[in-house]
Amino acid sequence: MISALGSRTMRSPTPAIGGMLLWLATAFPLMLAIILIATMLTLQSAHADETVSDSCGGKDLMAELQKSDPAKYASIIAAGDKVENGKGIFWKIEKSGLKPSWLLGTMHVSDSRVLTMPKGAPEAVAAADTIVVESDEILDDKRAAAALFANPSLTMLTDGSTISQHLSPEDNAKLEAGLKARGIALAAVSRMQPWLISSSFEMTGCEIHRKTAGAKFLDQKLASDAAAEGKQVKGLETLAEQAKAMSDLPIALHLKSLIQTLELGDKINDVNETMTDLYRAGNIGAMIPMLKVIEPDQNISDDDTAAFEQRIILDRNKVMAERSAPILDKGNAFIAVGALHLAGDQGLVALLRKQGFTVTAVN
Repeated sequence: MISALGSRTMRSPTPAIGGMLLWLATAFPLMLAIILIATMLTLQSAHADETVSDSCGGKDLMAELQKSDPAKYASIIAAGDKVENGKGIFWKIEKSGLKPSWLLGTMHVSDSRVLTMPKGAPEAVAAADTIVVESDEILDDKRAAAALFANPSLTMLTDGSTISQHLSPEDNAKLEAGLKARGIALAAVSRMQPWLISSSFEMTGCEIHRKTAGAKFLDQKLASDAAAEGKQVKGLETLAEQAKAMSDLPIALHLKSLIQTLELGDKINDVNETMTDLYRAGNIGAMIPMLKVIEPDQNISDDDTAAFEQRIILDRNKVMAERSAPILDKGNAFIAVGALHLAGDQGLVALLRKQGFTVTAVN
């Protein structure tokens, strides 16, 4: 539900319902949702020993489109090519007199294909003095969750209402059925903000399975491995700041997203697989145009998409750039943040260049 490309920024008409999933997976900290929701998930014993493939059974929608409609496929690739800094997930950051630092765009998932970083990135991690992630609070799931729930306004409906009171009977039935399929009782989440409930559906089934089995998503693994080695781990934001970014948006927008996410159903696996393939190819710029074409959505206004992009992406890009600067001024740091924070003329790559750093794609 976020805008894609324009002549100067990553803005354009509304993309897909899957667009919200994309931004949450690659830009907004899905780690936050995982931390809060995963503790409530229960898997049926019949699936306890089930091996879950990284693909989650999803199909690459871009590969299908290339065969069925080559012109439309080409239009997506062309749109992605126009995005400033839209190619590459691994970047080198340099400034005279300093050891080089590094910037990696991530997806906040535990898929082994994503955990396998680009060539040169493992060596850069090993050599870095400081590892920087969006929030260093991800080092302790339970502590992070407790801190967030200690401030109810960030995650809960504080006006005394329940989520059911904000939905039509039909939509409430969809929600209850969807939660039941995920092993969550409606009563357990009835007073949570809708964006947080949506997060339980924005995670694929295999991601939930991996998380409940103790798997770490890429950012979390980088941070925990660094901490275990005695390296300094720093965060650019707090989880509370990330939650506030979402809770600042109108509840009506989140309710629309919740219902649309429910209606997406198993197609989330296809969206996830397609995003993963684009990510692994380093083609971040093509992600939003892909969703705009593959899953068009007319229920979210341009004002909604602009508000979401501004609060969840652009505002946070500025914070990340400002807080990265003093760390980068010491050199030899490795920064890992959601991939969509890198692209665009207001992305992290562009903002770091404005701060006097030379930032070049490694691959």
